[in-house]
Amino acid sequence: MNIIIIGCGKTGAALAEELNNEGHDITIVDRDEKRVRDLAMSLDVIGVYGNGAILNVQKEAGVDKADLLIACTESDELNMLICLFARKLGDCMTICRIRNVEYENEIDYLQKELGISLVISPEKLTAHEVVRLLHFPSATQIESFSNGKAEMVTVRLNKESPLVGVALRDLHKKFIGSVVIVMIERGQEIIIPSGDDEMRPGDLISFIAHADEAMKFLKKCDPNLRPHRSVFVIGAGRITNYILEERDRMKNPMNFKVFDIREERCTALSERYQDVTFINGSGTDQGLLREENIEGADVMVTVTGIDEQNVMMSMIARENYGTRMITKVNHLEPEDIPDSLDIGSLIAPKMITANEVVRFVRAVEESRDSSITSLYKLADGRAEAQEYEVLEDSWLTDVMLKDLRKKPNLVIGAIIRNGEFLAPSGSDVIRKGDHIVIVTRADNQIRSLSDIAAEA
Repeated sequence: MNIIIIGCGKTGAALAEELNNEGHDITIVDRDEKRVRDLAMSLDVIGVYGNGAILNVQKEAGVDKADLLIACTESDELNMLICLFARKLGDCMTICRIRNVEYENEIDYLQKELGISLVISPEKLTAHEVVRLLHFPSATQIESFSNGKAEMVTVRLNKESPLVGVALRDLHKKFIGSVVIVMIERGQEIIIPSGDDEMRPGDLISFIAHADEAMKFLKKCDPNLRPHRSVFVIGAGRITNYILEERDRMKNPMNFKVFDIREERCTALSERYQDVTFINGSGTDQGLLREENIEGADVMVTVTGIDEQNVMMSMIARENYGTRMITKVNHLEPEDIPDSLDIGSLIAPKMITANEVVRFVRAVEESRDSSITSLYKLADGRAEAQEYEVLEDSWLTDVMLKDLRKKPNLVIGAIIRNGEFLAPSGSDVIRKGDHIVIVTRADNQIRSLSDIAAEA
């Protein structure tokens, strides 16, 4: 596809890199000439210097031949104007980044009136990620499929875990339930496991199960597990607003304390969320944290706009109080932060957003027999979890899974049929209408369900 990206900040640069890696023809546009030049050179893509809301700049970028334009400047209003002009000039699909919570109730209207194909909010997507992590204590990553019918949970095994030394084929002897281990990260090694693989101390294991079964299995991984009750949030920005907005949908009631040095932000959110405690102070103030009983907190979520501060606060809280950490990073690359720092779950808004856009682009390009409905990058992009809806009968329907000739380093981790989760076995078959979850190493380059077939 020919894709134009207007706005080359953190999100725009991440989108350009991911979509370029997917093999698309990318043109980037920004008013910062140095930013355009540096990014264009590093990715070997076309760069255009100028205001993307100017008609001549869009024409120079080739909007008349574009399949998709993505507007992700820092201004919501400018992004909307860019998408409007692109639809008029080139009749291409458009993706618009809208961050201001004031537009939350207007999204459907704006999409319809401006012809926007997809609206993305990095902050809202990030908040969804945080809330999923709060549901599952000790999990480092949570991904959801088929509107929560299946959950993929990643957890690190400690040496006391009863699962250590258990071969996957014997898992049913230790745990009665429908759980599929789909990936093991052991150091820098990515293992798409078979029945012969054993779990070891320090392994990051990813498993797929129904939500209730997932919680039971987490407790099996760590018998000392307990639900989160007390949550400290550092930073009272847009992400925190969306987290608090979702509290009513949380399965377990949680008490939130929000810290921010900006009095106006605390005041604004406290008027909206009157049952939440807001403290006008710094999350780096250890005296203040102890005064507010950080020792009794189950989890600390650091979502300020400064990566280094988030990492530092997480390190201190982990070391001094043993608190579980959820740490936002957006400038730093998660893979560049050593595991030895042990700062809990890392969330990167730019990468969460990039995953959503890549899923949309792949869906547009889909084959007739299937449609991708979810896409998640795993293990720093070295593996992927993909969900497909089976639209038509094909070579893989009505064939027992044990007889499917599929690529190596790929596992079918779930079948969702008529809204029910099935843990696949060798005697199961895929049917038209099913939702299928696969986990694969990224180098398999799976772009549609038909790509899972083994090479002749």
